[in-house]
Amino acid sequence: MTRDYRKEYDEYHAKPEQKKRRASRNASRAEAVKDDRVSKGDGKEVDHVNAPRTGSLDGVKTRVVPKTENRKRQPKRS
Repeated sequence: MTRDYRKEYDEYHAKPEQKKRRASRNASRAEAVKDDRVSKGDGKEVDHVNAPRTGSLDGVKTRVVPKTENRKRQPKRS
């Protein structure tokens, strides 16, 4: 069975709540770039410390971690 990306976008990524979370993640990354904590192509990511699984990411503390470390700590998905 092939993955239906259109359906996935329509049912999850296009929802207003998810758009706000994505915008918040992008804003956090932009702020870290502005503060010279990360730069394009450096292999680092902005990690939201103790971020809630749902809802807003505004006001959540962030830190810069290597991409590999951040991806290891992601929850396992079935």
